[in-house]
Amino acid sequence: MNITYYGHSCFGVEVSGKHLLFDPFISPNEKAAHIDVDAIPADYILVSHAHGDHIADLVSIGKRTGATIISNYEIVTWCQGQGLDKGQPMNHGGQWTFDFGSVKVVNAIHSSSFPDGSYGGNPAGFVVTTPEGAFYYSGDTALTYDMKLIGDQHRLKFAFLCIGDNFTMGVKDAIRAAKFIDCDDIIGMHYDTFGYIEIDHGRSKAAFAAADKSLTLMRIGDQIQK
Repeated sequence: MNITYYGHSCFGVEVSGKHLLFDPFISPNEKAAHIDVDAIPADYILVSHAHGDHIADLVSIGKRTGATIISNYEIVTWCQGQGLDKGQPMNHGGQWTFDFGSVKVVNAIHSSSFPDGSYGGNPAGFVVTTPEGAFYYSGDTALTYDMKLIGDQHRLKFAFLCIGDNFTMGVKDAIRAAKFIDCDDIIGMHYDTFGYIEIDHGRSKAAFAAADKSLTLMRIGDQIQK
């Protein structure tokens, strides 16, 4: 799998010849000013919840690419009202098979509302299972004991975990989350974008290493292989 980091919680994952894009928030992010939003590929856009720092570029990228939106019923319905007709509405515990593999929607403890304040449905995370391996995208969440079910039910190759604290779990809880999901290879997200969620990179990596876990903190625009 080829992984590209577009900043904040936005990642592109190329797998089985398809481009998956998670939580597209790029153009309002000053730290991602060098990213050409109009060049980002997407066959599927997975949206964890409706906050502006996760959907800011959803409509523009969706219209340009014709991507299928994978999210909760409320977000997919909202997207249809914005002219994005291709969508797969899902909810917690549900799973669906696509041409790249399957997506299971899992619990996330957070809030969710659209930028105008209207209800955005339940926030969620995703477990994506592909011929090249399975991975977990936590979305914005607190540490929750439900994560142990992910470790019990799935053999994960790697996981995207929020680590910025204040609005989500921080480094200490993310380490415990990594233990719950039984995954040693963690890619951090939802950190440094705003003052509230700035982290110390060295200390964060050292804390994961002390727990026999690997924390990767990608630079915006960088790509890695998993």
